[in-house]
Amino acid sequence: MEAAIITFDDFTDIDVFFMWDLLNRVGDPNSRVRILGESEKHASSTGVEIRRHGHISETSGCDVVLFSSGMGTRRKRTDAEFLSAFRLDSERQLIGSMCSGALLLAALGLLEGKSATTYPTVRTLLESTGVRVVEQPFVREGNIATAAGCLAAQYLAGWVIEEKFGAAKREEVLRSIQPVGEGLYFSDTEQVAGAHATRNDGAQTASAAR
Repeated sequence: MEAAIITFDDFTDIDVFFMWDLLNRVGDPNSRVRILGESEKHASSTGVEIRRHGHISETSGCDVVLFSSGMGTRRKRTDAEFLSAFRLDSERQLIGSMCSGALLLAALGLLEGKSATTYPTVRTLLESTGVRVVEQPFVREGNIATAAGCLAAQYLAGWVIEEKFGAAKREEVLRSIQPVGEGLYFSDTEQVAGAHATRNDGAQTASAAR
């Protein structure tokens, strides 16, 4: 699996890092997760800078493309140069968004005739594009999915993991992040240790791609 998380200036920190962490916990040696952007570095809404692994034009060769959220989506939805860099195909790619990232899917024409979810503050803006917005944490139509609310990243990443690696792997990864005593138990030590090991291996692979 070749997966890309799309970022830009003023992205929401947790939406990028949560998806990054979860997808890297899969630990498949034939998979790679990368953060793609227009510039060499992008700063989050809180000022955290991250270095990209590649340019957004590389998404055409990815199996999975996930758009992050943040105030930057309001600008990027009308940025012709940014949008023209994408050559996405929902017939062969899984494409998703977090929160206001749905604005970018709409701008790319990927939500035409579809229902979607998004962050409450941009609901009206997304509806103005003709998208039917529903009050749900996760909405999937074919190979297009939207998630809203930062903790809904587990649904978006979980969807990708199940589609690419099966339901058992999805459950393994998501169980590893549950609160102790509420889905995660000390008896899970061996499985959790494995998830952490594979996550670290994946992070090193992505880092090497910089």
